[in-house]
Amino acid sequence: MNIKLQEIIQDSDNIIFFGGAGVSTESGIPDFRSVDGLYNLKYKYSPETMISHSFFVNSTEEFYDFYKNRMIFLNARPNAAHIRLAELEKQDKLKAVITQNIDGLHQAAGSKNVLELHGSVHRNYCMECGRFYDVHTIFESKGVPKCSCGGTIKPDVVLYEESLNQEILEKSVEYIENADVLIIGGTSLVVYPAAGLINYYRGNKLVLINKSSTSMDKRANLVINDSIGKVFE
Repeated sequence: MNIKLQEIIQDSDNIIFFGGAGVSTESGIPDFRSVDGLYNLKYKYSPETMISHSFFVNSTEEFYDFYKNRMIFLNARPNAAHIRLAELEKQDKLKAVITQNIDGLHQAAGSKNVLELHGSVHRNYCMECGRFYDVHTIFESKGVPKCSCGGTIKPDVVLYEESLNQEILEKSVEYIENADVLIIGGTSLVVYPAAGLINYYRGNKLVLINKSSTSMDKRANLVINDSIGKVFE
């Protein structure tokens, strides 16, 4: 681990981690914007269209075809970053993980306090009766997953055109406002409103870890342009 980062972590017991797609790419989950990302795959519609609320409503079967093939990765395992963050939480240094990812890998690594800004593929609900279904039900279903009551099952994932969960957003803001250290990793900080969360940080130990530079690098006290898994190993 970077020596300066190690010192920052050692000296604090109020760390918040805010992570994006780059935290999961090292577990084999593609992001949207990289060379191998979803935006560079050739589909009839753009990924943004195919995981939008209106596409879910109007073309549910096509939505699920894309969603099951490109958004659910049941074989993905936590990487060094997920594991180290869970360890820091156990040591009572890390107070919360705020994530834009929907894969549940932070919880799989052992993190308890995870705020999922964009929801999770592991939670799915019937739109009629509200009954809960796990990810396996969705993945193994043929066509559109249906509830035993006949209703359509919807993933608890924030689709394009949908708002973020206000309660999770407010909690995230509160954690960031009170943080001693804010570590931001694996995100290019271009997707709003999530990227705007950095503006609530009041401290002077802002760490940015990302393979490429971001528009916020000038504000950071420490910038590490490297793979987040490698940094946390």
